[in-house]
Amino acid sequence: MPLPDLTDRSGSFYRQNVDVSLRARNEMPWGKSVPEREFRHFVLPVRVNNEALDSSRVVFYDMLKDRVRHLSMRDAVLEVNHWCHEHVTYRPSDSRTSPPLATMRTSFGRCGEESTFTVAALRAVGIPARQVYTPRWAHTDDNHAWVEAWVDGKWHFLGACEPEPVLDLGWFNAPASRGMLMHTNVFGSYDGPEDVVSRTPCYTEINVTSHYAPTSTATVRTVAADGNPVSATVQFKIYNYAEFYTVATKQSDAHGYASLTAGRGDLLAWASDGQHWGYAKCSVGRGDTITVRLDKTAAYAGTEEIDIHPPVQSDNMPVVTEAQAARNRQLLAYEDSLRNDYVARTFLSADEAANLSRSLPPDMGALPRLLTEACGNVETLRRFIEKVPDGKRSRAMALLSVISEKDRRDITTEILDDNFLHTPEGSGPLYDKYVLNPRVAHEPLTPYKGYFAKVIPPADQSRYRQQPALWAAWCRQSVKVDDTWNPDGLCQSPRAVWETRSTDAFSRDLFFVAAARAMGIPARIDPVTGRTEYGDANGKWHDAGLDPDNATAGGDDGRLTASFTPAAHVDDPKYYTHFTLSKIVDGMPRLLNYDEGETWSRLLKDGTNIEAGQYVMTTGTRMADGSVLARMTVFGVKAGSETDVPLVLRESQDGVQVIGSFNSENLYYDLAEKKEKSLLSTTGRGYYVVGLITPNHEPTNHALRDIAAVADDLKTWGRTLVLLFADENEASRFKAAEFNLPENVVFGIDNSGKIAREIETNLKLPNASRPVFIIGDTFNRVVFVSQGYTIGLGEQLMKTIHQL
Repeated sequence: MPLPDLTDRSGSFYRQNVDVSLRARNEMPWGKSVPEREFRHFVLPVRVNNEALDSSRVVFYDMLKDRVRHLSMRDAVLEVNHWCHEHVTYRPSDSRTSPPLATMRTSFGRCGEESTFTVAALRAVGIPARQVYTPRWAHTDDNHAWVEAWVDGKWHFLGACEPEPVLDLGWFNAPASRGMLMHTNVFGSYDGPEDVVSRTPCYTEINVTSHYAPTSTATVRTVAADGNPVSATVQFKIYNYAEFYTVATKQSDAHGYASLTAGRGDLLAWASDGQHWGYAKCSVGRGDTITVRLDKTAAYAGTEEIDIHPPVQSDNMPVVTEAQAARNRQLLAYEDSLRNDYVARTFLSADEAANLSRSLPPDMGALPRLLTEACGNVETLRRFIEKVPDGKRSRAMALLSVISEKDRRDITTEILDDNFLHTPEGSGPLYDKYVLNPRVAHEPLTPYKGYFAKVIPPADQSRYRQQPALWAAWCRQSVKVDDTWNPDGLCQSPRAVWETRSTDAFSRDLFFVAAARAMGIPARIDPVTGRTEYGDANGKWHDAGLDPDNATAGGDDGRLTASFTPAAHVDDPKYYTHFTLSKIVDGMPRLLNYDEGETWSRLLKDGTNIEAGQYVMTTGTRMADGSVLARMTVFGVKAGSETDVPLVLRESQDGVQVIGSFNSENLYYDLAEKKEKSLLSTTGRGYYVVGLITPNHEPTNHALRDIAAVADDLKTWGRTLVLLFADENEASRFKAAEFNLPENVVFGIDNSGKIAREIETNLKLPNASRPVFIIGDTFNRVVFVSQGYTIGLGEQLMKTIHQL
């Protein structure tokens, strides 16, 4: 068991969960058929991933036992997933994983939260289940998590909170067939039949890629500059979000060999012995052993262009009858209505928010928005604010405003009270975010400020406030850092770190920041570099030096600029979309985690201060088939000097490039169904066409006739074309009978104009004139755009479609 789970939960908590697991084993009809190994590793564990542990097993068992006890094991898995969909649906959010009960209260979650929720529900009724994760897709910039359930001796997969009529079916069947690595962490020492990626004292990482895609073994041999074999750390990397992201780490043996079973596409193998490093492209499935020569050092600089190809698609879809599909659609609609009814009864409505706004004083004007964002946790925030004295309202509002939106959805009264009552009074530019705020990073929030106010002597607190470096020195000397019993990087609570004086490096950093804030000292973990820092009265940050080997002093920064020549469809490259920066430390790249909204013009056009050292800039152009034209530039930054590097986006004259982004979950009004719905729900997963059209308009008429000319080809293609009018008046004036359009055309209205504005902005269109047509996919990539009067539009569409 990981150290944070041992120190942050009581024995009675685990005993209660074990008792419920044994009840399920005895009371559910399949309980006796589950082998001891599967029960021990995939039913008994409370933890699924990195979520805060809660009592969901007890709650879920009582809610589900009578619903599934009469079913077969296979049907019970399907029914549990329908129950999950009744309570939770998909919505993106930040990277912290909400615990299952909080996700249920909120009624939505991202895929990692949906799958954690579903695994918890399946385990609650004694069905072995595990979360499967592709850390990064190879063919598009994204990742995904889903669920595998053990049924009558075999593992099957399902989309969490996305019920299908049968097992082994989800929207991700096709993407998973192109996956490079799909894996899961099994708590304990697991001896199952799956390929083992790594073993730690707490879990066994297993590779399940072969369940979804053809695989081969990628073998790497690491050698020194002179060609002799050398043992080194080898990181296998997938291009995604404009970086080469590590999906597996191995140690090569004395002969220099390391291997990984993966999908049949391209990886980057990066190896280092701590001082010397090197990398090489590895094309999995070609049978060759790839040699990585560790011939580079901290003095190296250079550029290399690399073409990356993902695995090809190989669909494997189970048979679903029309009757099964129809029944499933009925169930989904009913489940949506149950969840929507819960939301209507529990969440703050728009009318309630508006009425509340009219009755509030100016200093509480943000409260309706905060309560609306709290979703199912609205009563917690409401009770907290109601008991605040009038003279303290601004402090209470500052606390509610500074925590994250997700925190507002699952924070407890205990934590709100702890920070409101026990944070030392203060002011200044850093106070709200870096003193009052309980959140440091992605850790589960726990009350700690009142605790530290009692256990740290007042005289010591005064000294540390005057000289924060003394608090950093105490942490270095008094807290033993040992990652052995927390290899997955779970966050140990600050209180437990104080009591045990032993923890992993990241939890030590969290502890330093939390206790500093409890004493009124501004502190943070820098979101870009990961350095632990404390602030001064002038708002300046100082390295706490918790890791002396990596500590920096003032004046160790240089300045980095990048020159860029606008390309055909990109005039301001985006961080994580077109480029990233990583610092090379001990021969391995560490990503600089700038905000998602950063661009070249804001970050590098005029320059940014950056710690001196060796860096790699990675750029990439994603093609429509998923391949990437990548470029890596390694360079050095000297303290006190300015370094300029070219930011180059490679272009292809042959393939179809990704030229922009468009949110496939945008809403429109469907004229046939007479309701608002998302584009994704209309098109299904995959490519689609969106057209912005104007009735009785010559350019639009030309475009529609060109589309009609290739109607048979578009019908054969089978994907949806969504044609949108600007308003109801325009829609009423359109006569579809004048055009022989294919039957896979859907008409609707972009009532808010949001879709048109997003297309115009994201694709850099010169104006808002219509018609506009794009080809996009549900990974939010755009590969084709046409605006205005265009002859041969249908042929252009089909030419692009044939290359997808």
